[in-house]
Amino acid sequence: MWNNHTLRELIVRRRSCRSYEKRTLSEVDRRKLEDFLVSDHGTPFGTTLRFSLIAARENDAASLKGLGTYGFIKNPPAFIAGAAVRGGMYLEDFGYAMERIHLYANAMGLGTCWLGGTFSKSAFADRMSRGKDETIPAVTSIGYAADSRRLFDSLVRLSAGSDRRKDPRELFFSGDFGRPLEPGESGAYDDVLELVRLSPSASNKQPWRIVKGEDDSSYHFFLARTEKYFERNRSLFGFEDLQRVDMGISICHFDLAAAELGMSGVWKVATPPNIKLPETVEYSATWKGD
Repeated sequence: MWNNHTLRELIVRRRSCRSYEKRTLSEVDRRKLEDFLVSDHGTPFGTTLRFSLIAARENDAASLKGLGTYGFIKNPPAFIAGAAVRGGMYLEDFGYAMERIHLYANAMGLGTCWLGGTFSKSAFADRMSRGKDETIPAVTSIGYAADSRRLFDSLVRLSAGSDRRKDPRELFFSGDFGRPLEPGESGAYDDVLELVRLSPSASNKQPWRIVKGEDDSSYHFFLARTEKYFERNRSLFGFEDLQRVDMGISICHFDLAAAELGMSGVWKVATPPNIKLPETVEYSATWKGD
């Protein structure tokens, strides 16, 4: 699936691409993408999702206003828009599937950039024929990265702090939140957790926290909310809860990394007992290894 790349290679080398060559996607690449978009994305919580490859139009810039640094997109030949039926873990499933699409496109040699925001009343929604129960939490720009992108993209990444990642001891814990997970303590899962640590997130907030269970094969995912982040973006821009989308991205990295290392398991939503939650932290989901 990764065109002779390892998942680690793709994740470590990946950068958001905001500047594209002025050319359309080739017919071969377009067909590969369209076939992948309608494939089974293996989302863990069963949400009904659909994705469309949409050719860019001149007026698409209007739909990107209000997205901060993510609005600085130059010459994208196309976008990928995704729609989810609201309910349950729909935002986590959306983040999982859209991140999987990003990684596949990157393995093809294409540049991509997450554009989280509010698109349910945009031109993208019209072109997807959005259903009344569907929401479009994010879209993705996609195309061939421009040779001149490095300085521009570096400046945007610098302003957003996109290259900074939290220390593992701030993210991963053993038994409860009072004890950081030590290097080597999670065995084969050490590599899996490192690829979770490198996950992209809205405004680089990195809201995932993971507590290793007592049986060494359970990993409990929690969302550490940034205070007022969702409320402010909802009030000002009508955004969906992007930190829940971020949780889906981290779950995707965990799931795909475990699979690449030959580890299988299941996802469930069942609040673990005896874990005292810090303020602003809420339970998301649990991985139970076989």
